[in-house]
Amino acid sequence: IPNKEYEKLAEVFNPIYFDAEEIVKMAKEAGMNYLVMTAKHHEGFALFHSKVDAYNSYDASPCKRDFIKELSDACAKYDMRFGIYYSQEIDWHELDGGAYGDFEKNVGGMSWTNDWDFEEKDKNYERVFRKKILPQVEELMTNYGKISLVWFDTPFIITKEQSMELFNTVKRLQPECMINSRIGNGVGDYISLGDNEVPDENVHEKKVEAVITLNDTWGFKAYDQNWKSAEKVEALHKKLNALNINMLLNIGPDALGRFPSASVKILKDLTKYREER
Repeated sequence: IPNKEYEKLAEVFNPIYFDAEEIVKMAKEAGMNYLVMTAKHHEGFALFHSKVDAYNSYDASPCKRDFIKELSDACAKYDMRFGIYYSQEIDWHELDGGAYGDFEKNVGGMSWTNDWDFEEKDKNYERVFRKKILPQVEELMTNYGKISLVWFDTPFIITKEQSMELFNTVKRLQPECMINSRIGNGVGDYISLGDNEVPDENVHEKKVEAVITLNDTWGFKAYDQNWKSAEKVEALHKKLNALNINMLLNIGPDALGRFPSASVKILKDLTKYREER
């Protein structure tokens, strides 16, 4: 989607039903010990009030809300560990957003880099790393209380030096914060497995986490009704835990901030398994 078209969606973005406390309470009741929220995904739109870049939910949308703060505060209130997802390389809103070159195509055959608005010859990831990526990570590590985990993603062209600088920045500001392996270049405190990867053995020396969707997609798609049952989710959880692997369960709210009813049912059904553990 061209940036000028996508920016029009930001201008009407107003998830009036997003309720951070309800989310945290539902997660706790289902037996979860930590919660990770997307602060910025590949499209470059931040769900927090960033002073670094105005393309965010406070400055570029009528809702004028900082969703990271709302969820961080709710997690602190209910004693839930809080983590942040941040796309540290790919940023389609930026000329210099990463993943250039002849990489495997993303879902649907599109490029990982924004080659529909920008020419690859004009790109320089170091510029966006200095201008936006590193400063936003510093904001997130400074302004939102205790951060237990940072979930970076999709490293392609990020250098070892840049991965290390991100790692050291997080540790300087949040010394106890865990960092996943998708920061790139062999850096990180623990291994993030592939999307929906459920191995039969654990061959890693570091701690390991599996990321699992409730249906077939990560974001909200009304037509994706291929939901896992609570029994299936619990069976996956038991298999992973037996291998000493944490399970991070994905839920994609809709444009108004609501959890799909099928997601809510699965979480409520999981509550009975928590009570049996």
